[in-house]
Amino acid sequence: MSATITLAAPLSGLALPLSAVPDPVFAGGMMGQGLAIEPLSSTLLAPCAGEIVQLSATGHALTLRAANGAEVLLHIGIDTVQLGGAGFTPLVARGAQVVCGQPLIEFDIDAIARRAPSLLTVVVVSNSDAMTLSDCASGPVQAGGAGLLTIRAAGASQAPAPVASPMPACRDSARVAHEGGLHARPSALLQGVARRFDAQLDIEFNGQRANARSVTALMALGAGEGDRVTVHAGGAQAAEALAAMLAALETATAAGHAPAAVTTSVTAPAARSDGRLGGVCAAPGMAVGTVVLLAQQERVLDEHGHGIAAELAALTRALAQVQQAVAQEVAQAAARGAHAESEIFGAHLALLDDPQLQQAAEGFVHDGSSAAFAYRRAIRQQSEVLLALDNALLAERVADLKDLERRVIDALLGEAPELAELPPQAVVVADDLTPSQLTQLPRERLAALVLARGGASNHVAILCRALAIPSLVAAGDAVLALAAGSTVWLDASDGWLDPAPTAANLAAARQQIAEREARRDSLRRHAAAPARTLDGVAIEVAANIVNAAEAAEAVRHGADGVGLLRTEFLFAHRSDAPDEAEQRAACQAVLDALDGRTAIIRTLDAGGDKEVPYLPLLPEDNPALGLRGIRTGLAMPAVLDSQLRALLSLTPLSRLRILLPMITDLSELQQVRARIDELAREMGLSERPQLGVMIEVPSAALLAEQLAAHADFLSIGTNDLTQYTLAMDRCSPALAARLDPLHPAVLRLIELTVRGARQHGRWVGVCGAMASDLAAVPVLLGLGVTELSVSPALVPEVKACVRQLQLAQCREQAQALLQQSSPQAVRALLQLADTGQR
Repeated sequence: MSATITLAAPLSGLALPLSAVPDPVFAGGMMGQGLAIEPLSSTLLAPCAGEIVQLSATGHALTLRAANGAEVLLHIGIDTVQLGGAGFTPLVARGAQVVCGQPLIEFDIDAIARRAPSLLTVVVVSNSDAMTLSDCASGPVQAGGAGLLTIRAAGASQAPAPVASPMPACRDSARVAHEGGLHARPSALLQGVARRFDAQLDIEFNGQRANARSVTALMALGAGEGDRVTVHAGGAQAAEALAAMLAALETATAAGHAPAAVTTSVTAPAARSDGRLGGVCAAPGMAVGTVVLLAQQERVLDEHGHGIAAELAALTRALAQVQQAVAQEVAQAAARGAHAESEIFGAHLALLDDPQLQQAAEGFVHDGSSAAFAYRRAIRQQSEVLLALDNALLAERVADLKDLERRVIDALLGEAPELAELPPQAVVVADDLTPSQLTQLPRERLAALVLARGGASNHVAILCRALAIPSLVAAGDAVLALAAGSTVWLDASDGWLDPAPTAANLAAARQQIAEREARRDSLRRHAAAPARTLDGVAIEVAANIVNAAEAAEAVRHGADGVGLLRTEFLFAHRSDAPDEAEQRAACQAVLDALDGRTAIIRTLDAGGDKEVPYLPLLPEDNPALGLRGIRTGLAMPAVLDSQLRALLSLTPLSRLRILLPMITDLSELQQVRARIDELAREMGLSERPQLGVMIEVPSAALLAEQLAAHADFLSIGTNDLTQYTLAMDRCSPALAARLDPLHPAVLRLIELTVRGARQHGRWVGVCGAMASDLAAVPVLLGLGVTELSVSPALVPEVKACVRQLQLAQCREQAQALLQQSSPQAVRALLQLADTGQR
């Protein structure tokens, strides 16, 4: 059977291009490429032979899979799903085999015309990214008449192809767990899952279906957090693909919003009576600096091209060039440990690989547009779709599309003129800014950022918080009228900018900034010294890191070692697992960067809220209570063995400590200990690294004495311990304020852990967020913790805090805190003690 098929007209009427359809999802090609028919007949016929793989419950649409794998969606009318099936009579069922010209659906053309926005019937190939479409008909067509559209499987020749084996199809539903719904980054995640399987995956919501390989189509669905969607899977790996997609949809990820205390949706700045300009805090901080205005001038483009072939070739080259540049930025950001930057540009990479966005641009080239004009038009069309969804988070993703538009056009036409060099302490003011434009600004000269538009949850705001750049957004057009070169005073934390500060105000502001910087410098100068309490007890202050670059940063900030190396960074943002050599090289680089200090390296903690898309983790109703941490490792021994062999290859082993996540009882520890011994014997090693367990669940704390008898140390992960003790999902925004590690129940489990460890002479550390809470440091020390692991930048401050404490007083205070009934009572007692000491 040929890999090329030609569709017959399913209706009599007038064939039109998709751009004529009064629906941006269809018109933009986001459901697939094809055409539309203004119907004059009322019986929908099969345009080719094949199998009915999808039939809408309301009877207004179906999908027919042809012998060459093309999935042809036939959708009668626009917004006809709202008719609830009235006026439609399906004549076939899902799974039926049909022949070309067979009646599929009868419909009341007059009744539907009165109630629907349009009768235009869409004929699109939903998996058109895997197909080549040509010879689209236009003008009058006759039902059953040949020559409507030719479809050839991509890469196929005109020679006969073997008969395809039956393609299994299945479907299931899932509730979207991603914060903010299916915006850019979750959609990119879903796209990555879809590309791993030999399967066609569609996601359906509110009567619309999107190809899961298309980020723009997924975003255009408008599925929000908590919405239930249906996943349709077909193909050789349909079952596996369906399970992975359901798991990906139900995996909670953060949207990168500003902190809860920050307003995130302000359309106009609040009026102020003090002459200052108001805005929304995107990243806290204070700055005094010189205004630099960035003009956002749109490049003038030639609308008409120099031939279809030449313009398509230019577009292909430009997309490949930008894709290579963005991929390099993702890798560089990941190497620096800049996770927010890596994720944001990873989403840009997915958009560049979006088949339907590219096909929309190619369609405009076929209409005669230049490559640059066509790409801008495709981006603008998709931006209008997102803006029309009335979703603030999706609307903010338009900036990402504009960023890609700018970069692709620059690749086509040559780079735009570069920005003049920034003066020292520059306060950059712009209407809006894209992520790549921000990262191109010299950080050492950038004092602050002020945007007239934008929002506190867009990607530029996320980057500003990650880079510690004080920034104000949604400040209104008034900031664009600031005089270039003038001196301004910005307090982003309080949400204002003073355009004409007095000399006294400038002096006071500079004094505050200088005092903060002086304190930080003082802490950094003394950070390398040991952290000893006033009564002479040494406390180790280590760093939580993800790579060698952060290890070097930890040393610069005076860390005594690495208290937690999260190896997830090696497994994330890729399509397959790293091999043993890559893991060894990355971990050895960390040890080498520590200048003789020790490193605690945690084995892969995948599952729960830590998504590693290519691992075959089955969907679970409650991932936090499912396969995660060491359970995942034991369930996938090949992955665990590869990591253990890589770690046992490090030198010197005396500076390595292996940490096991999510241990719940002694048997798990013993299994891994036995496996390490077996692998070490195979490798001819006589030395073994220290082996520790994470105390993250109440059962581990209750069994601490048993675990300490077989482990070399215990490390408390207070984030998960708090979650599991209080039965509150740490990914739930609604519970964030109540998820307090200073809850007396959590404190009692920490005390119980230390007590059990002492019976075997083991030390206990804390690597969770609680260690970074200066109010909690005396509590942890008082409970017997002797190691704290925090982010590198916080090491100097935590060490300074330890040096001010009397351990005997901390112990006495901790015993009193254990008797309290709530975290509020604990914090009140801590505040009272702090006031008394002052």
